[in-house]
Amino acid sequence: MDIKTLHITNGNHLTRQLLELDFAGDMLTWEEMLCEGPTFFDIDSEAFFKTRKAFFASVYQLELDVHTFKNELKKLNRKEPYSEIILWFEYDLFCHINMIAVISLMQQKRIDLPVYLVCSGRIQGNKNLVGLSELSSSQLIKHYEDRVLLSQDDIKLAMSLWQIYCGNDHNLFKPFIVKSSSFIYLSNCLKAHLERFPDSKSGLNILEKNILELVKNNTIKSEHHLLGYALNYQGYYGFGDMQLLRIIDKLSIFFTIDTSGYKLNRKGHEALLGQHNFYSEMKNTMFYGGVSNADFQFSKTHNKLIKTPSNAY
Repeated sequence: MDIKTLHITNGNHLTRQLLELDFAGDMLTWEEMLCEGPTFFDIDSEAFFKTRKAFFASVYQLELDVHTFKNELKKLNRKEPYSEIILWFEYDLFCHINMIAVISLMQQKRIDLPVYLVCSGRIQGNKNLVGLSELSSSQLIKHYEDRVLLSQDDIKLAMSLWQIYCGNDHNLFKPFIVKSSSFIYLSNCLKAHLERFPDSKSGLNILEKNILELVKNNTIKSEHHLLGYALNYQGYYGFGDMQLLRIIDKLSIFFTIDTSGYKLNRKGHEALLGQHNFYSEMKNTMFYGGVSNADFQFSKTHNKLIKTPSNAY
């Protein structure tokens, strides 16, 4: 019997690469960023689409193309012709949240097919983590040849993680940080997720703190210059220009900007020293699945999320 493959990619750029390399099968392009904004466990639902559309409009002033997204998801309704599904997702939090959502959606649609994962990250001879679209054609083909068949335990794990993400207790992620699975970057991503809640002392999350450190330790000439640094030194987040520019804008209270470039002001130094909690001044409220970052803080002392005191901000 001929093998009929459905490839689910993490974006248009990768889909075009696979088509140019004549990968056999159909392509489903997943164009979402579920690592930000409210979500529902039931993905292919009107409540989900309505909520996501409202999120993009209010936070990023963008019109989510719900029609195109729905048409892509319809490919999962044609499961009978397929004999396998290949997931193409990367090492970072951005991709991992999308990936667990995709796996959960397939289970919600009762798709019982072999599911393989192609995941990029560490490349021999390269000190930096590498995304799929950054791979050469030969590297991409080699990654495909080394694809990993997900076990039933992997599938159940992804579903559990998506349910937790859509819920209101993200400390439930903690036991999974040390759980072994086929998702070799999962531990790093879960740690990164918990640390993007406001620090209990400074009110800055780890990504915001790192951007202030970049300004402190480098000569930053422009916003574009700072964005470049932020993109390159964000670790396991995998955020794009749009997300990081929003964060940089929220951090503007910590900068002075003149002809010489960006410098930390007094508040910036105080924030890095943890001398004051600046969360309320930043006005950087963001939903992560089922939880608002206004409701929880990350405590380094306890290495977990703690409820935000009602009078803290």
